[in-house]
Amino acid sequence: MNEENHYALAEMLIRKPVGLVFEAFINPEITSKFWFTKGSGKLVEGEKVDWTWKMYNHTVTVFVKEISINKTIKVEWGNYDELSSVTWTFKEIDTDSTFVSVKNEGFKGDSDKVLSQVRDSTEGFTLVLAGLKAYLEHNIQLNLVGDRFPNP
Repeated sequence: MNEENHYALAEMLIRKPVGLVFEAFINPEITSKFWFTKGSGKLVEGEKVDWTWKMYNHTVTVFVKEISINKTIKVEWGNYDELSSVTWTFKEIDTDSTFVSVKNEGFKGDSDKVLSQVRDSTEGFTLVLAGLKAYLEHNIQLNLVGDRFPNP
């Protein structure tokens, strides 16, 4: 299997200024409105934060590898030997529109495992971007990530 295609990709236009869209991923008080339920702090380059999804009783530690204000965020996350990296890229289309790209890469395992990870990550980040769009553009919390799986 060609490792060059071991990545998930989700992209969407958000009709808000790049600074606002970027802040939505840096600041857990905003991010918790459309993705996870709690973050231990703002994203800071070189630091670790914990993101919690209360509805799934799941917390993941995220290491912030790089931040370029209003341009990129790069993190590493996962479970011990199954770490992957996520890169958000923000492109200002005009003063009121931002194109966001999320690429999750570094999946490992046999072809079935990699395909499953790519599928799940693509679906997950697509829901995150759709939730962000609804929240920032229309002030609606769709709870897409929380409704992805039925709560036990």
